[in-house]
Amino acid sequence: MELDIIELYKKYGKKTALNGITHTFKPGITAVLGPNGSGKTTMMNLLCDIVKRDGGEILFDGEEILNMGKRFRKILGFMPQEQGYYPDMTTYEFLCYIAGIKEIPESVVRKQIPELMENLNLSSFAYKKIGNLSGGMKQRVILAQALLGSPKILLLDEPSAGLDPEERIRLQHYIREYSKEKITLISTHITSDVETCADFVLLLKNGDIITSADMSEFLAEHGNASLEQAYLGRIHADA
Repeated sequence: MELDIIELYKKYGKKTALNGITHTFKPGITAVLGPNGSGKTTMMNLLCDIVKRDGGEILFDGEEILNMGKRFRKILGFMPQEQGYYPDMTTYEFLCYIAGIKEIPESVVRKQIPELMENLNLSSFAYKKIGNLSGGMKQRVILAQALLGSPKILLLDEPSAGLDPEERIRLQHYIREYSKEKITLISTHITSDVETCADFVLLLKNGDIITSADMSEFLAEHGNASLEQAYLGRIHADA
């Protein structure tokens, strides 16, 4: 199973967000790192086909995702950086609503939603309106909707924002287990969130890929420094 981006290009006015990048994502967790404006969120949005690309291809197992249409959306889970939800819906109602949009069979929904709420520590808030939840709880609800249907491709943009340290650790363990046979991308500014759970690292800067490596190899190249030290060293190396 592979997700390929080939010469992926996106421009906003005079600003080039992605400068024809090429990469192959494989099962496991890829940490997508880079400073603000590096192109991380743009790449995520293009992979979800919620923003129109200006050039290049995106292939899942050799097939262009634009040609796959609904077939691709059924195997995709996306947690955006900006939360989107209906504040008057309860957690359970919202997850049922998203499951309906994804056309997940009711028999699967009845089993999966309680499991997700248990795993993400949301069971106590199943019948509370989302608008009344804390920021961290809302973040977990948005993660739960991304995981509905057990997608083969999971895209998480700043998933730990608003979570306390205990919840961050719980999230890392859960995503690690989930991603063993799935393609998962985690875009984050918090390097400690991905240092112990990511298999690969992809560094973006000014719309270009400047590093693509196994996580262990990347850290070894920088004297087994922490991910934050290695990341900062690489980002500033050609400043």
